[in-house]
Amino acid sequence: MTSLPSPQPHEPAGAPLQGRVLIVDDSVVARSVLSRMIEGTRRFRVTAALSDARAALDFLRRETVDIVLLDIAMPGIDGLTALPDVVAAGRGAKVLIVSSSADEGAATTLQALALGAADTLVKPGVGAFGGRFAEVLEERLAKLFDMPGEPVTVCPVTAPPPPRPAAAAVQLDPFQIVAIGASTGGIHALSQLFRQIPAGFQHPILVTQHLPPSFMSYFATQLAVLGSRPCEVATDRLRIRPGRIIIAPGEAHIRVVRTSDGAAIRLSTEWVRSGCMPSVDPMFDSVAEVFGNRALGVVLSGMGRDGCEGAGRMVEMGAKVLVQDQATSVVWGMPGAVATAGRASAVLPPEEIGRLIGRGGAR
Repeated sequence: MTSLPSPQPHEPAGAPLQGRVLIVDDSVVARSVLSRMIEGTRRFRVTAALSDARAALDFLRRETVDIVLLDIAMPGIDGLTALPDVVAAGRGAKVLIVSSSADEGAATTLQALALGAADTLVKPGVGAFGGRFAEVLEERLAKLFDMPGEPVTVCPVTAPPPPRPAAAAVQLDPFQIVAIGASTGGIHALSQLFRQIPAGFQHPILVTQHLPPSFMSYFATQLAVLGSRPCEVATDRLRIRPGRIIIAPGEAHIRVVRTSDGAAIRLSTEWVRSGCMPSVDPMFDSVAEVFGNRALGVVLSGMGRDGCEGAGRMVEMGAKVLVQDQATSVVWGMPGAVATAGRASAVLPPEEIGRLIGRGGAR
């Protein structure tokens, strides 16, 4: 286990140290190279470089960091096994998987994102660490550091949190479309939710899941299998059709617009208050505008507050919003913000949300 000093001697006196990074990798060489790259950015400093997951968990119980770089293949507890505990112990720290196993679109990568990783980066071989990798690493660190954090009180409280009834006691009004927002831990929650929706369910389902653009095609393939229905990545002017899942692309928000024969998708890239791309809020806002009380919103596990403002718009238009409960969420930021603001019709595990959706589609 190696602990590194912060700041570097060449750092100007009094310069702000913005990002604190913890490295967890069993390779001495990888820890050394990654540490030099991170300290060289001058925007980030390495608080510690540790050789195994147990040491990392002990460290995170004592210290606070902004970002954790976590390897997958390590002796003892591997990175994927440790990931949920690292996310919890990190208390809002974003986890970046840096591993040779993290090929874009690989099943391991999707599993890491499902378990709570904020992003992944392929680690090159020992002799292949170079300038380009250092640039990409700095870009990823900056992106994660600038992401919205964990607070759930930023969405103004308009009413006390609603009661949390069992799914059997929740009555949904008839709806014509389902819009789902999710982030950290959301892929796992989506898989649990979709397994409970019967194959005969015909209402269209829109999904905004915070993921890098390169994963979206693979993610769509996975959702098609889980949901037992066609799933496609949204394109501009794509018609919304029954019995299909449409997911937001990684580089644009999805908005719903009326058409002469129903509704369609329009893509947009404007700035939104949550800072997310794609963001749940534009999807919820536009669904509320087009479908009113005939829409159903769902907010699953995720860091930050994306979806809270849009959920308010849905409630104003008479729509129901269901959110995932804290016990089953990897991070109860997004669903917690909606619940705290009094905008949730029910707070339930994802399986129960799926059953409710399925029952509503049977009417």
